[in-house]
Amino acid sequence: MKQSIVHVALVVRDYDEAIDFYVNKLQFDLIEDQYQPEEDKRWVVVAPPGSKGVTILLARASKEEQHSFIGNQTGGRVFLFLNTDDFWRDYDRMCSIGINFVRPPKEQSYGTVAVFEDLYGNLWDLLELKEEHPVFLRAVAKINH
Repeated sequence: MKQSIVHVALVVRDYDEAIDFYVNKLQFDLIEDQYQPEEDKRWVVVAPPGSKGVTILLARASKEEQHSFIGNQTGGRVFLFLNTDDFWRDYDRMCSIGINFVRPPKEQSYGTVAVFEDLYGNLWDLLELKEEHPVFLRAVAKINH
């Protein structure tokens, strides 16, 4: 059996402000932005540069109960984990453009990590995994096959 997670939905207030943040500040690629007239919504997908895995579906809150989850999809826990090939390059760039880091960089057994907020307050880990980390090894194995 072969399965994969394709998208993770991120509830946002507004498509364009979310695209601006993810594409212009985090430098993600805009993969898709299609209007769906039958539902009066857009299908907006972004992904980190060079990523071949899971993408993020920017899903505008369309019901009142969804609005309360904007910026708090996981009850204050880190929600998404952005791995990079150069932690300090990305950390310094993100700091220089005003990305708010709520926890400073720290060396952990698995790599270097700092926690930042997206435009709505969702928490993200920016991390550079060590080469011996199982997730890193799995990614390398996928590339080599």
